[in-house]
This record gives sequence, C-alpha cells and structure tokens, in this order.
Amino acid sequence: MPCGEDWLSHPLGIVQGFFAQNGVNPGWEKKVIEYFKEKLKENNAPKWVPSLNEVPLHYLKPNSFVKFRCMIQDMFDPEFYMGVYETVNRNTKARVLHFGKYRDVAECGPQQEVDINSPRTTTLERQTFYCVPVPGESTWVKEAYVNTNQARVSPSTSYTPSRHKRSYEDDEDMDLQPNKQKEQHAGARQAGSVGGLQWCGEPKRLETEASSGQQLNPLNLSSPFDLNFPLPGEKGPACLVKVYEDWDCFKVNDVLELYGILSVDPVLSILNNDERDASSLLDPMECTDTAEEQRVHSPPASLVPRIHVVLAQKLQHINPLLPACLNKEESKTFVSSFMSELSPVRAELLGFLTHALLGDSLAAEYLILHLISTVYTRRDVLPLGKFTVNLSGCPRNSTFTEHLYRIIQHLVPASFHLQMTIANMNHLKFIPHKDYTANRLVSGLLQLPSNTSLVIDETLLEQGQLDTPGVHNVTALSNLITWQKVDYDFSYHQMEFPCNINVFITSEGRSLLPADCQIHLQPQLIPPNMEEYMNSLLSAVLPSVLNKFRIYLTLLRFLDYSISDEITKAVEDDFVEMRKNDPQSITADDLHQLLIVARFLSLSAGQTTLSRERWLRAKQLESLRRTRLQQQKCVNGNEL
Repeated sequence: MPCGEDWLSHPLGIVQGFFAQNGVNPGWEKKVIEYFKEKLKENNAPKWVPSLNEVPLHYLKPNSFVKFRCMIQDMFDPEFYMGVYETVNRNTKARVLHFGKYRDVAECGPQQEVDINSPRTTTLERQTFYCVPVPGESTWVKEAYVNTNQARVSPSTSYTPSRHKRSYEDDEDMDLQPNKQKEQHAGARQAGSVGGLQWCGEPKRLETEASSGQQLNPLNLSSPFDLNFPLPGEKGPACLVKVYEDWDCFKVNDVLELYGILSVDPVLSILNNDERDASSLLDPMECTDTAEEQRVHSPPASLVPRIHVVLAQKLQHINPLLPACLNKEESKTFVSSFMSELSPVRAELLGFLTHALLGDSLAAEYLILHLISTVYTRRDVLPLGKFTVNLSGCPRNSTFTEHLYRIIQHLVPASFHLQMTIANMNHLKFIPHKDYTANRLVSGLLQLPSNTSLVIDETLLEQGQLDTPGVHNVTALSNLITWQKVDYDFSYHQMEFPCNINVFITSEGRSLLPADCQIHLQPQLIPPNMEEYMNSLLSAVLPSVLNKFRIYLTLLRFLDYSISDEITKAVEDDFVEMRKNDPQSITADDLHQLLIVARFLSLSAGQTTLSRERWLRAKQLESLRRTRLQQQKCVNGNEL
C-alpha cells in the first residue's frame, strides 16, 4: 500500500497543512491538487482508493479520500461557500482562520463560533453536479473494477451515526450494490448525530443558498427517494459532486472518474430540517427556492452523499481491461502489443458471433462492423460514422433477441435492451425533461453516455394504438438513429444533446425505424432450446478469449483512419464505372454506405488506411447483403 495512509483516511488534514503554511495566499489550493496528483502516481495508488461504485457507503469513513466512476445526469446552479472564515473563542477571544473548501459544514471547536462579519471572510463559488453510476454498465465491467480495487475497508467503529442502521441483507450485498435505496430512505428519516463535530450554538452551514425541506413529506414516505437514474433497475449511489476548478470543461452525460473527499455528515440532515422550519418563517419574497427544489437539491447525505472533487477526468471509455487514456505515451506499448495479435482475435470473434447468429457468418461480419462503429465527426448536422444495423428475419415473439442481447452484453461495457412493445412505447419516459418546480432535469431512457449499445427488439411489437407519448417516443428513437441527437424537453423549448449511441434493431420484416443497414438473418440451424444453446456458447469461451474480444471492440473505436489520394481516385473511378454500367445500381447514398463499410472493415482488421483489397471486400459484402434482401423480397412478395 502507498506509504502514509493519512492522505487516504484524513485528506482534510493534508489540506489543513497546506492552508496553515500558506494562509490566505491562493497558491495553497494548487499545492493541494499537485500533492494528490503525485500521490496517485505512486505504486498503483488509484487501486488503493476506495470506490463508491464498489464499497457500500456505511463502510466508508466520512471525510476520507474516495473515487467514483459516474455520469453527469444534471448540473445544478453554482453555489456560494465560505472559502476562508474566522472563528472566535467566546472565553479567550482568540481568533482562528479556517478553510471552507472541500467541506459542507464549518469546522467549529468547543467554545468557538463563526464570525460571519469578519473582514477576513471570503466568499467563493463552486459548481454542483448530480452524478449517477454509468447507465447500463455491464456486470463484467463492475466485477473487473471490483477485482482490481485493493482498498481495504470495514465498518467504521469510530464513527457511529444513528442515521444509518443496516440489515444483514445489506452486508451480504455489499460487493456490487453499495447502497440499497429502501433502507437508505428509511435511514434518511432518522435523526443524525453530529459525529464528532462540536458546535457552540446552532451549526452554521457553509453554503449561502437556501436549502430546506430535506425530509420527504408524508405523501412520499411509502416509496424510496427518486434517485433519477435514466434506466430502470439501476443500483448504486447517486452523488452530489462539488467541483471547484474547470467545471466549464464538463457537460451533461459526460462520464467521469472523480477523486475527492467524501462528505456524509449527518449534521447535514439536521441542518436541512432546521432550514426547512426556518424557511416557513421567512418572507416569501426572500425565499426563492421551492420546498421541492430544496428537497431535490439537498437530499439527506445518508442517501445522496457529497463528494468534494480534488481531481476529475473525463473517461474515453469504461473498459477496465484497457488503459484509461489511450492517447498517452505509456498506453502505446499496450496498443501495439494487442494490434500485433489482432488477426486471430477477429477470426475467433467472427466464429463466436456466427454461432450466436445461428450460423449466419454474413450477419456476424456486419455485427462486428456495427460494434466497432462510432461517430468520428459531424459535418454540419450529419453524424459521420454511425452504423445502425437492422437484423431482419428474426423469429417473432421468441427469446432469440433476448439471448443475442445477453451475448452483446458480455462483449460491450455498457448496453440497454429496449423491448419495443405498444405498452412500453406508450408508457416509458424516453426523453429527459426539465422539472421547473424542482429545478432539475428528470432523466429518460435516452439519457445515455457515448458508446452505449442500444438493442431494440421490434419482434415483440403487436397491433395496437400508439398514443401521443408513444408517437413522441418513436420520433425520439428515429432522431437518435438518424441524427445521433436527443431533443431534451425544456417545456418552452427543446434543447439538442448530441450523442453517440450504437443502435441495433432486431425485427421480423424491415424495421419501422430508420437504419443505415438492413441484413436479413439466414439461420443455418434452429436449436430446439435457445437458452441452452446460448448458455453453452458462452460457457465454451475461455475468459481470457472473452477479454480479448472486449479489448478488441473497445480499442478499434479509437483508432485513427484515413484514405490516401491514390485510393480516393480509385474509389471515384470505380463509382463512375458502376454508374456507367447501370445508373440505377448505385447512388451517392450507396457510395457513402460503401465507404462506411470499408472504413470499419479496415479497422476491424487493424488497418488504419483503406487498401484496394478492403475496398473490394466491402463491395463483396454489400453485394451479398443486397442479393440476400432481393431474394427474400421475391420469396415474400413484399418489401423488406
């Protein structure tokens, strides 16, 4: 373990040391950040930092150094806090300066009180993000992070707040489900002890914004506090993340890795209740926040802990099998080593997916291209690189899509399976919308981070009537596929949020949704028991081989790609020749499709430039795909 545990267990002590040395000189803040940066470079130090994703909240010591892998679900308004404040001893009149950064509550010892009117008090600003665990994160990703984390934690005996009593069920589920919502909700209604902080008079909160009404009102006590996760069934902690530097670099839906100081002080719940009571006495004109806004923006810390960020970085990806940043010099050895063995990995993956697609190797080729596709740039409003695939010919009302999704789930870091039934389309919330009463962004199914795989099962669609929300949801899916954007609903206007979501549609005939590519499934075998077949397929793959598949599919998304002038000229000549022979055989859109297929076909072989060989292979694949569709059209006598 890195030498000196103080920076992990008592980071505020480290901060205090720098503050004491430098006083009000702002240079102390940069020194704190540099200190923790250097610490995290030592001896695999990040692996020793407890993670809120893996460790239950009641196993983490308050004010300890933690990390959190998350997505920004919402951004609240900036808030003011006391950057520096002064306390006065009531007996000796001695004055002491304190720092307010990385704290929610002012530190105030026995016989001391905060001098609000001190001329040495400084007010600063910080930003608050509402962050949730990465939506749709695969189980294998969570398990890999758990296995690499070497932090050793146990329930704290020195800190025993009455706010949080746990059942044995919670402890049994500690590995991957850090905090169960129902028990936390119950804990949030209990009174909290001060937990070692000593105050004279009423506790003084650092934040200057009104924050009252924190306990759930009686109407809401029957259900857990809404943690606003985009996808149903998600578990894990939501956090209020306090950011002090460079918050303009981040935006909603960014995936971050945060390192910071955990704040779960029960006194926050007491303060919330006091402020709620006090707010009822204030002039309504002076109290601008609604009770609902106060409840949402300052929930009990036992339910939504705070993290005061020391270091934050955007994550290129969440695959734990690859270096976090593939652009760095130290990652190049890993990349070049893996690229040298790419060919056999692709061959094995093609065989694996061919079995998953019931012996259809052409469909497996297109599935590989789809899984490594990504929007690499935008030209005006057109996203280049998107490659939505519609797999038609899937058995109707069968479990095939469900099991195929399970295969995909084992390969990609984040995914979601959307069953496209009339009931789901009419009742599920797809589009995030602004709740002006609570002043927050209410999440929807399509609030997903980049590179999420969205598998839509259209085989379950029956005859029925789509109501107005259902029509809006279908439109939202169509816009996502066509433009790679979701229009969030802000009541008075819509706001575009660009995205980069890989959409894969299974259907019986041609999909109702737009798709860049339709491939008709031609099964070579029909297993009598689909579940047994897919289970045996998964169990037959060695974990080491499965990991190579996972690295392959993530890594190839980030490779650069180019086309030489020579090949560009050859492609143009080819296009002219095809048009000369049969003007109806190929359009400009068909050429664009061919170039996309050629791009991902080249990358799938580890080639970052287009070769003549790959161009011919792309033409061959497209010809086979079109021929198959034409044959199926003749068989059925209708359009696919």
